[in-house]
Amino acid sequence: MKKIYSAGNLLEAQIVLDLLEHAYIPARIFNQHAQGCVGEIPFTHAYPEVWIIREEDFERGKRVVETYEKTPTTTGIIRCPACNEENPANFQLCWKCGSGLEIVLYQAKVSE
Repeated sequence: MKKIYSAGNLLEAQIVLDLLEHAYIPARIFNQHAQGCVGEIPFTHAYPEVWIIREEDFERGKRVVETYEKTPTTTGIIRCPACNEENPANFQLCWKCGSGLEIVLYQAKVSE
């Protein structure tokens, strides 16, 4: 086993784990429950870590992690064309009425 990623929180570690598993790279999360020990141990020792199981997957896994780290975060708001409700820009469906937001996202990207 080899450590491939140290996450800032458990949610981020789970995202990286899921990305690795989708690439057929078996991995595990360690320090899942260590946040409760902060104060008794250094906080850097409590960060969730993602470890790959097979060392031969390390280079491929590193590329998956690098792609994740380079992916820009989407912020902003888009309005649903059906009900005019505000939705976060990364939503694909309106949270209120369930209508698709893909057309709105596509039009926003084309106009940029």
